[in-house]
Amino acid sequence: MPRMLDVSDEVRAEIGDEEAERLLGGDSAPGLYDCTSCRTPGNTERERTSTVLFVGDETAVLAFAHAACIPSQVVPVAEEQLQGAVRSITGEGGGAEAEVPLQAELGVTSGLVLAAGDVHPALVVEPLGPIARPGTSGPVDVFLDLLREQGFSSVTDVNDLPGQLPGWSVLVALGKLHAVLQPAVGGTPAQAWWQAHRPMQVADEWRAALNKSGQVLVLCAPSGTIGAQPREDLLRAALDRAAAAGRLVGGTMPLAGT
Repeated sequence: MPRMLDVSDEVRAEIGDEEAERLLGGDSAPGLYDCTSCRTPGNTERERTSTVLFVGDETAVLAFAHAACIPSQVVPVAEEQLQGAVRSITGEGGGAEAEVPLQAELGVTSGLVLAAGDVHPALVVEPLGPIARPGTSGPVDVFLDLLREQGFSSVTDVNDLPGQLPGWSVLVALGKLHAVLQPAVGGTPAQAWWQAHRPMQVADEWRAALNKSGQVLVLCAPSGTIGAQPREDLLRAALDRAAAAGRLVGGTMPLAGT
């Protein structure tokens, strides 16, 4: 069955006309996928879908995203990162770029989390691949260490609210998630630590919880820890496992925007 795919000229140039036509005809494109930007399910037979080609020095991986989230494009990625992220890109989805503490592809998922006896809006952040300290090539994954240096605290029990992160905030405007903002430095305006390629739609229940509390729990785990979970109960179970394994950090951030 033909697919509702967008294949940009730059992607077509990389994969060739023959493979592009096979994708459009449905011969080599999946019906269902996890969006590589917002990490929610997509269907190439029912909604416009972008082809996103991640290209390293020797490896290339074709992923799919809602056309409303990100346009069809070629994304250059360090070969080491791409090799380590192949499973995440093809099976778990991905996210947008984080400008601090280093350039990385992050998957960001919104969901509701029960903590301290109440339901809270949360963002779960997970890189596509291992994160090395800036200026090094790894291979040690220091994602959690970098976040702790930024003020995030270890989460050993998801039922306990993480502490406030001074200067950090979550930008939501017109009911859509735009960015996670880090503290201003030296009098400069707050900068985006993570920014959506396009404003991300969030569930009505998530928005309602945010309007009630005015703050968001931001929970972060290393690559391959959480994955794309189709239901919030499965997401919570993955978070509980990460916390028990010492692989979860978090912080509470106020709302920036309306």
